[in-house]
Amino acid sequence: MQSNLPTIETQNLSLFYDRTLAFTDVSLPIPAGCITALVGPSGCGKSSFLSCLNRLSDIVPKTRVTGQVYIDETDIFDAAIDLIALRRRVGTIFQKPTPFPFSIWKNLAFPLREHGVKNRDRIDAAIETTLKDVGLWQEVSDRLHRSALSLSGGQQQRLCIARALVLQPQALLLDEPCSALDPISSGVVEDLIASLRGRYTIVIVTHNLAQARRIADFVALFWVRDGAGRLVEYGRMQDIFENPQDELTKSYINGIRG
Repeated sequence: MQSNLPTIETQNLSLFYDRTLAFTDVSLPIPAGCITALVGPSGCGKSSFLSCLNRLSDIVPKTRVTGQVYIDETDIFDAAIDLIALRRRVGTIFQKPTPFPFSIWKNLAFPLREHGVKNRDRIDAAIETTLKDVGLWQEVSDRLHRSALSLSGGQQQRLCIARALVLQPQALLLDEPCSALDPISSGVVEDLIASLRGRYTIVIVTHNLAQARRIADFVALFWVRDGAGRLVEYGRMQDIFENPQDELTKSYINGIRG
């Protein structure tokens, strides 16, 4: 495991969309170098919670956040925080693959150039290394200057993961990264995520309990109570699936609720 990976922790975190409370009072430790899965039914605040961890929530109009998010000892909602640096350090991969509408090479060169890397040799080296990391190099090395939109869905999602990794983040936030993919592509992306354990601090939102069981070190169950998302239970994966403490967790894991 890399020694500089960050611990993320939320304390009494709540998010409002205008006057609507998305989730409330979530205190959650996210251990360094581990995969933490957020599970629960639709509409319980998982994706909204994820968006707060690198302040992508800021870009949604009329949002208001209360509570704290700490990356190591730093409160990311401090007014002095550099948001560009924060989002480079904590990358996001979305549910639907979103490659830029230009070449595979330029999809990865663009963020590097935006962050000040101008040397072509450095860019080429970073692109090759990152494509190898996500298992794409052998598949695309002979067509780097073709449109990224010509790739399959699974390849596009791995390219989007590569686009986040090329900036050398320390943490990755993944919002249902396999839900728009066919089962084979989903399996490839899932195996990729599992392979990143110990190299990044990872938080993944998933509706797939079997997936959470396969890849997560820790699991947090969210649920809607009194009209807002709330954290019901958090613990090691084995404990959540084999010895849950909350009756709601037990019902959800066993397919009785949700």
